[in-house]
Amino acid sequence: MHPTQQTARTIALVTGVLFIITYITSIPPVLFLYGPVLNDPRYIVGAGADNGVSLGAFLELLLIVANIGTTVVLFPILKRVNEIFALGYVTARVVESVFIAVGILSLLAVVTLRQDVAGAANADASSLVAVGKSLVALHDWTFLLGPGFVVGIGNGLLLGYLMYKSALVPQRMAMLGLIAGPVLLARFVGILFGVVEPGSVVGSLMVVPEFIWELALGIWLIVKGFNPAAVAARSERTGTKDLASAASSAA
Repeated sequence: MHPTQQTARTIALVTGVLFIITYITSIPPVLFLYGPVLNDPRYIVGAGADNGVSLGAFLELLLIVANIGTTVVLFPILKRVNEIFALGYVTARVVESVFIAVGILSLLAVVTLRQDVAGAANADASSLVAVGKSLVALHDWTFLLGPGFVVGIGNGLLLGYLMYKSALVPQRMAMLGLIAGPVLLARFVGILFGVVEPGSVVGSLMVVPEFIWELALGIWLIVKGFNPAAVAARSERTGTKDLASAASSAA
């Protein structure tokens, strides 16, 4: 295998693994671990399930690392397709991770307040419940803005376009990203204006295309890697540009 092909295969494998890690680290917090604090308005003055929340926060920290890792590893390949869009993808992934981090902090703040006032006789329960609800609401919006909105731009439109344009993966599969992105954006706009409920059937179905696109991409990159012909074509074009630039400089 040509050295360029070997490098591309390694990049594809690492990227695929990182995408799978994002699934492993993002699903348990949302579906299981954060349930008590998100669904119980009086969690902050109750017994609490702090270990579950802490574990969820830890998993989401790993999620942030995997998120940014996908962009760092992919960038050398994607910039050969369109450097501006590749930088846009990196930026979108970082912004998504910032929203996730703010959401983590909001829930950890609920846990800290609950522990600080546990057993305090003079604690104002109604005020604490109001603070707890505010922090949970902040988390909910960070979730909608990060994974619910920015992902539609980054992983959906930008990554979908770059993969489609480059033919590094099957273009029919990449088209799913180009479809999933706008659907996810439409979902967020619907939620923002009260047309769509996040947990409704319609709201849940609108997440499915993005879910399938990212999962399919991760599995494909692990099993198949990038299209060798597309990698060779991009490498040849890059080499030609470098030679032209060198010739121009010499002249």
